Amino acid sequence: MSHGFELEPSLAPGTMRPKNAVVAALATALNLLNALVLRISMLALVLAATVLTWSVVTRYFLKTSTDWQDEVAVFLLVGATFMTTAHVQSLRGHVGIEAFTNLLPPLVNRARLFLVDILSALFCSFFSWKSWTLFHEAWSEGQTTSSSFAPPLWIPYALMALGMSVLTLQLLLQTLVQVTGGEVSKDQK
Repeated sequence: MSHGFELEPSLAPGTMRPKNAVVAALATALNLLNALVLRISMLALVLAATVLTWSVVTRYFLKTSTDWQDEVAVFLLVGATFMTTAHVQSLRGHVGIEAFTNLLPPLVNRARLFLVDILSALFCSFFSWKSWTLFHEAWSEGQTTSSSFAPPLWIPYALMALGMSVLTLQLLLQTLVQVTGGEVSKDQK
């Protein structure tokens, strides 16, 4: 958030400038993964909109039941939502309180971001672990939804677990960049 001219050029949102070569390679790999997942998720959103539109049209004009459309759309939306969380975090686009950012000295603000990233990584690690346990239960027990279409529940649980795991990795990488003396973009544009 900027209220005037920037004296120093800031990093573009989502940019990490690690000083360590190994951390830089990890950051590059994660950025490529996030870009790929973002494009697939965009396609999933368009597909979900198409499925829901098809559902409305067939219900209204053809008077047919549509058991599968709602669940397919929900699965696509769950996947797109959870799988893109790491990309959103790389832009620091998640909900945050930025009221104090411009009031705090840069060193204190860096410490605040570091602490938030650590606490977020801990929470997301727990969320990932619980999601993987849900996935395992659904997979091993053959759980399905209660509708007549009855798709397997391991699909949304796998997407949720994978998305939260990549988000945890993104948060840990941002923390590692800060620990090794690199820069992480703090600007939201």
